[in-house]
Amino acid sequence: MGQLSFFSAEARPARVADLAGLLCGHGELTGFGRGTAARLSVVLAESWRARALIEVFRARGVSVDLSRTERGESLLRTSFRADLTQLATNWLHGAVKSVPNGFNPDGSALRVWTLTAGAPTGGGYLLGLDPDVPETHGPLASSLGRAGLPARVVGSSGAEPALRIVGRRRLTRLAELVGPAPEGAPGGAWPLSP
Repeated sequence: MGQLSFFSAEARPARVADLAGLLCGHGELTGFGRGTAARLSVVLAESWRARALIEVFRARGVSVDLSRTERGESLLRTSFRADLTQLATNWLHGAVKSVPNGFNPDGSALRVWTLTAGAPTGGGYLLGLDPDVPETHGPLASSLGRAGLPARVVGSSGAEPALRIVGRRRLTRLAELVGPAPEGAPGGAWPLSP
């Protein structure tokens, strides 16, 4: 058994700040009341992701509602909450999502990002990006590099953009940081050490 990394998702208590991983992907954040409250939401095509993220929210003391979109996808949405205002302060410039300067995703944020938008690809692993906010793609690639996971943007702004992580050492580091696969994840969907 390997040694637990100091930056692993399991290395410290859960924090609301970990939910920034939703925003690395296609999650949305809406501010309200001149910075007095904010709401997180995300649409997910796969039900195992929704179940796992509900547990993530619950572990951080944040209640979330599950509903369905017109296309039958899962929609997770919090109410407007004061404890989400720091995320809004960090991640919103006006109403536009923007990566905070110096953002460095630790294992917990990476786990949430992987739950939101992670997928295996031939010889690597993809972390999905928000197609509606291409200005976040470069800064998120830089942030992964600072976390020891250099990645390259693949896809295009409107067609499932993602950061692709390749290489044995990088994939092993990603698997170490995000921790074990959540219950219900299909085989091969979660990063595993090669």
